[in-house]
Amino acid sequence: MTNDPLTPIEIERYGRHILLPEIGGAGQQKLKNAAVLVIGAGGLGSPVLEYLAGAGVGTIGIVDDDTVSLSNLQRQTVHGTGTVGDRKTRSAAARIREINPHVTVDRHDLRLTPENAPGLVFGYDLLVDGSDNIATRHAAADAAERARMPLVTGAVGRFDGSVTVLKPYETGADGALLPAYRDLFPEAPPEGMLPACAEAGIVGALTGVIGTLMAMETIKLLTGAGEPLVGQLLMYDALAARFDAVRYRRRR
Repeated sequence: MTNDPLTPIEIERYGRHILLPEIGGAGQQKLKNAAVLVIGAGGLGSPVLEYLAGAGVGTIGIVDDDTVSLSNLQRQTVHGTGTVGDRKTRSAAARIREINPHVTVDRHDLRLTPENAPGLVFGYDLLVDGSDNIATRHAAADAAERARMPLVTGAVGRFDGSVTVLKPYETGADGALLPAYRDLFPEAPPEGMLPACAEAGIVGALTGVIGTLMAMETIKLLTGAGEPLVGQLLMYDALAARFDAVRYRRRR
């Protein structure tokens, strides 16, 4: 994380952001000063990492314990054929440096768990969860809530996906606490109930749609632009080319 002012080169690089009244120079400075932790350097994490790097987020942490496989490349655009067999964090960090050398990358070559999550999120401003299992999502959500940190989370199926933003430590206009992740998904389903993409299949471009939406919500939160998807689940049906949003509330 840095508080250094934007350099002339950075002003040129981010000129299209700075032209936007909703972001401007002040918003771009906020992006430069921000530290974002991204869970997963896979299908969802790829567009998140690439667009946050392009946007000029100053520090990006990557949590992933996997290596790149050939079957990943159909949807995990942050990696390439030449990085098959490499650590995903290493491959993703190299891609981020290609996109934007002004970004600092923290690599965490491990799987996020309830035990290590509090330590991992410490020092970051925002958490983005692009993991592929409910146990990790619960651990991430619990850690973000305890740290009073915004959480952007997304999920994908075969031809559908969803995105939401969580700030359960804040109150809404009615004075009630905003909803938490467990208000949407209280319990993890039985082991094997939700098939992995290796079993059910997935369209690669779908992860790009949902991951890009996650990156957009992150940029909105960091700059203060627009209205984030707090208390709303944005759902996308790729086969029908339809978006729907449903509101949800605190249950506890």
